[in-house]
Amino acid sequence: MVYELRTYWAHPGKVDAMHARFSNHTIDLFRAHGMTVVGFWSPVDARELHGDLVYLLAFPSHQERERMFNAFRDDPRWHAAKAASEVDGVLVSRVDSVMMDPTSYSPMH
Repeated sequence: MVYELRTYWAHPGKVDAMHARFSNHTIDLFRAHGMTVVGFWSPVDARELHGDLVYLLAFPSHQERERMFNAFRDDPRWHAAKAASEVDGVLVSRVDSVMMDPTSYSPMH
């Protein structure tokens, strides 16, 4: 397995709408495309540094991650959910992504 840690920063006033989009649409689409959702977190301090939403996904391989994310991005349901959630403006101002392989001593290996 390989893991992707993603961090999102919302535009001012858009945090709740961003969380709603993940809760009501994105998580189900991730699962529909075979992505394993490990968890979602809200940073409790230094949000300007750590973002408004952090989540971890697991994939069988780096190649499968590319295939799954491309399928997600091309999904008309994603395009519809994104458009509907952004009628009052773009929600996300920044996204950081880090791909990670578990160490030999990781319990996740």
